[in-house]
Amino acid sequence: MDDSKQTSPEGSVDPSLVSEDGKNVKAVLCQRCGSKVLCPGMALFAEKELFLPAMRKKTSIAQSDGVDGDTLTAHWLVDDMYTFENVGFTKDVGKVKYLICADCEIGPIGWHCLDDKKSFYVALDRVNHE
Repeated sequence: MDDSKQTSPEGSVDPSLVSEDGKNVKAVLCQRCGSKVLCPGMALFAEKELFLPAMRKKTSIAQSDGVDGDTLTAHWLVDDMYTFENVGFTKDVGKVKYLICADCEIGPIGWHCLDDKKSFYVALDRVNHE
């Protein structure tokens, strides 16, 4: 049995990404253009089951019916939109705004419910870490 893939108490999350106090150890970057979304230590690891549409440009996210996508559980939680280095938002899709890269407009990389002004989720699977 090969134990080279480490797991943490959070599940299948790479333990080198989460500090002892639950914050991001590395910078969070856009997978497409490499633009910095979050600086190290600015977000808390959170497990919440959220559905995100498949990655595409901003115009087609807002127009999609949401059928094609993924249910993701590992996220970085940010409580203030001004904590982000570089993030954009789609138009409202019901009571949700999706987070996108402000530079290349690819997304969604995350999710924000309009009912909760202090919860912005960035999916670990939709970003890179450096």
